[in-house]
Amino acid sequence: MVSESDEECIYKQEKKAPDYRFIGTIILFEIITFICISTITTYADAVESDGAGTVSRYYAMYQDVNVMIFVGFGFLMSFLRKNMFNSIGLTFLIGVMSIQLGICFGDIIHNVLSGHEIFEVLTLPTLIKGDFAAGAVLISFGAVVGRVSHLQVLWMLFFELIFYQINSWVGEEHWKAVDMGGSMFVHMFGCYFGLAFSWILGPPKETKHEKSVYKSDMFAMIGTLFLWMFWPSFNGALAGELTHAQERVVINTAFALCSSCAWAFVFSHWSEGRLDMVHIQNATLAGGVAVGSSSDLVIGPWAAMIIGLVAGVMSTAGYVYLTPKLNACGLYDVCGIHNLHGMPGFLGAIAGAISATMADGDHYGENINVVFGAMADGRTATEQGQIQAAALGMTLVISIFGGLITGFIVTSVCHEKKKNLFSDYDEWEVPVEQFASEMRGIKESDELQMKSEIMMEPVHTYAPVAPEKGDIEV
Repeated sequence: MVSESDEECIYKQEKKAPDYRFIGTIILFEIITFICISTITTYADAVESDGAGTVSRYYAMYQDVNVMIFVGFGFLMSFLRKNMFNSIGLTFLIGVMSIQLGICFGDIIHNVLSGHEIFEVLTLPTLIKGDFAAGAVLISFGAVVGRVSHLQVLWMLFFELIFYQINSWVGEEHWKAVDMGGSMFVHMFGCYFGLAFSWILGPPKETKHEKSVYKSDMFAMIGTLFLWMFWPSFNGALAGELTHAQERVVINTAFALCSSCAWAFVFSHWSEGRLDMVHIQNATLAGGVAVGSSSDLVIGPWAAMIIGLVAGVMSTAGYVYLTPKLNACGLYDVCGIHNLHGMPGFLGAIAGAISATMADGDHYGENINVVFGAMADGRTATEQGQIQAAALGMTLVISIFGGLITGFIVTSVCHEKKKNLFSDYDEWEVPVEQFASEMRGIKESDELQMKSEIMMEPVHTYAPVAPEKGDIEV
């Protein structure tokens, strides 16, 4: 037997030299942000009082979206039993960096492509758009969580935000496509960018730590509940109050979420014979993704429920049937973002195109030009539907192309791969008792590993036990 003092010596985490590339990258990003914010942005004019009501109008939903970005996404990805520091901690860092750089890149790219002066008056909607940019990056992160180093993640987000803003400008400003909840420009873009990046990264060589335990799954469920509750704010934060648009967003999103939640439970039990926590953590949210593009349109609560139903079943089926096949083909998707964001986002884009094609004066009256800005310039409903479909195709092309290019650049420059996959050990000071297998190359099956991990719940496989002779079956 090994004494406690010997055990502490054996399992002591080795001292590492600072990674100056990681430190330098964060400093570089902060310098870029500082230069941009100090030279091309300003506050609203303090002499004027026109913006007196903007905080009361936007702040509540802005904070709701913040909770989704920093709490919802972070905890949702904490299901990996030995990667929770990376899941939640990196979500914090990615969110902060993406909000800052997303605002800066958005200002530069949108104004340059529009031929305007590079300058912006900062408002609360600006911060909300920064959160949306962070959301797209975090979706991409879900495909590779536990498989990339901190340095690779930072440079992934840097290049992704450039492609994200280009795609956003073409779709929203140039083509004037309508995507209120970001089904296309946030969810689909983030998903297929992340999958393309993951394909360049290649499948993991080792997956022994790609597991959850009871506690980590419960942490992930906390993220699900926060996302589910605040999703109407994500879809409706920038919706106008005119024509009851924001009210429609909240109502449509709520019904879609309720429907996807109910049907995710149904299909999960139907397909597995029991409920699978992976399905409940993710597919229950699919309705919020799918209804996004049409959430501010007059589609009817019944249509929102149908969209939620299809999204919930589609997402659950993706986890059951599609993800194993994609992973086997080398398109590795750790969190199943294709099931939660990709397919439901595609469904939402199609629903948005159909809703736009069916828009008429009977539903919107003279306000149709407020909902669909391009119709004020003579665009017909059919043409608007075609533009929505074109924006769908463009988002797929730019996101996949951007993910491939970024993956090639990042893996070429930051070529040092993560040593311990799906584990916090490489980057964090970790609890010694739970990381013995990473220390000094000790195998998990060793006696010392068994003793050191006694405080952590193992992954159980439950099987019925046959009664012994003499036992009375009840």
